[in-house]
Amino acid sequence: MTSHSLTTTPFDRHSTAAEVVAGIDLTGRRAVVTGAASGIGVETARALAGAGAEVTLAVRDTAAGERTARDITAGADSKNVRVARLDLADQASVTAFAEAWHGPLHILVNNAGVMASPETRTPEGWELQFATNHLGHFALTAGLREALARAGGARVVSVSSSAHLRSPVVFEDIHFLRRPYDPWLAYGQSKTANVLFAVEASKRWAADGITVNALMPGGIRTNLQRHVTDEELNRLWARSGAGGADWKTPEQGAATSVLVATSPLLDGVGGRYFEDCREAEENQPGTRRGVAPYALDPEAAARLWEVTEEMLAARTA
Repeated sequence: MTSHSLTTTPFDRHSTAAEVVAGIDLTGRRAVVTGAASGIGVETARALAGAGAEVTLAVRDTAAGERTARDITAGADSKNVRVARLDLADQASVTAFAEAWHGPLHILVNNAGVMASPETRTPEGWELQFATNHLGHFALTAGLREALARAGGARVVSVSSSAHLRSPVVFEDIHFLRRPYDPWLAYGQSKTANVLFAVEASKRWAADGITVNALMPGGIRTNLQRHVTDEELNRLWARSGAGGADWKTPEQGAATSVLVATSPLLDGVGGRYFEDCREAEENQPGTRRGVAPYALDPEAAARLWEVTEEMLAARTA
């Protein structure tokens, strides 16, 4: 599947975000974390701020964002935590956020997401999970591309999931207009799109010094699962082939995001998929670990990019 040796690190599934970033100085660096008012987004932002970065919490609920900002600054040397409104399912909100950004951007963590939601459509008719998890983040990152290029060596983190193993991007019917809606297939497809985005963006933006990597944070109990019952979650986890591994804490769940965002071991590394603080191997059938070959397929990545640009252009036409 890969023509390169897999990137390894001294860290593993038990490592925390604070441990991963220890000794790394982010003073003078600016970061944006989407969905940073809950779950692993909070811990990702906390670790980046603790290392000296100026962090903007890009959130739908700015009141929750302000509470999170106060919590982070109370426990960190950094007072540089800001809050800005961003609704990834609303393209006007995405555009407004990108246009309001001034100056360089060194780290963009595309962390927000919706999981296994009931069938819902945006005003454009897009399926909500694909619209939020992929289209929103695509438009945001593209809108911030100049700021990322200005930073020199900027990193984009695309938070995917082992759920990408459930479905490739079904180009023939992305928005479930002709097939029955399945919340888990829709989620899986959107998470595959997160990996394919990393593959193609790293290729297209290499000249700007921008690298983009995707990752699986691990099994963490957060507000992301608000549409899923505890019984279903436990059943899915038991079937996941995780070898009886326990749920991760949010601090452990944020570790791989922070590693991809900051580690010197990943300088110049892009278009890859990480899991438990190291680059993942190819998925073996019957397991829920590793990365599906279709998620790293350069042809699918290029096709998704074109299809995405067409969808966004049709909206504004």
